[in-house]
Amino acid sequence: MVFARSAADGVAFAGSTAAVEEGEPWYVGYEITLAADWSSLTAEVRTRSLRGAAELSLRTDRSGGWLIDGVAAPHLDGCLDVDLESSSLTNAFPVHRLGLEVGQAAEAPAAYVRALDLEVQRLEQRYVRLPDGATGQRYHYAAPQFDFECELVYDRFGLVIDYPGIAVRAG
Repeated sequence: MVFARSAADGVAFAGSTAAVEEGEPWYVGYEITLAADWSSLTAEVRTRSLRGAAELSLRTDRSGGWLIDGVAAPHLDGCLDVDLESSSLTNAFPVHRLGLEVGQAAEAPAAYVRALDLEVQRLEQRYVRLPDGATGQRYHYAAPQFDFECELVYDRFGLVIDYPGIAVRAG
């Protein structure tokens, strides 16, 4: 579930996800603010699982530098997007920001937040714009760190409809 609203200089999303993974239930709630160009500005993330509860605050300096709970995180330098393991929504951010034409490709490294422990890693990602499908835009997506590739399908608003093996939008 996610809600969007206009923010001072962009858009803000508030949402949550719950799942059971390898027999362990977890919940993640988040608030993410984006600039007008869809680059990530802040992310407040909280999790609860059998391991306990945790909270995380990510802030950017708007030039690719990040703070994690107020501490500089140089391993995230150059990342313009937040990507939550727990939400397919965050794959919409680089798609909007990049504005690729059919056939174009771009690297989009992200500050990747794990669901269970809120560990923040750098995640190298690549998007290639494919010809549009019946429901909207299509992209070939790759995250080499996870040896993962798929085709992502977006609606006319640029939000993920189908993320194979991870999420399919209901309704």
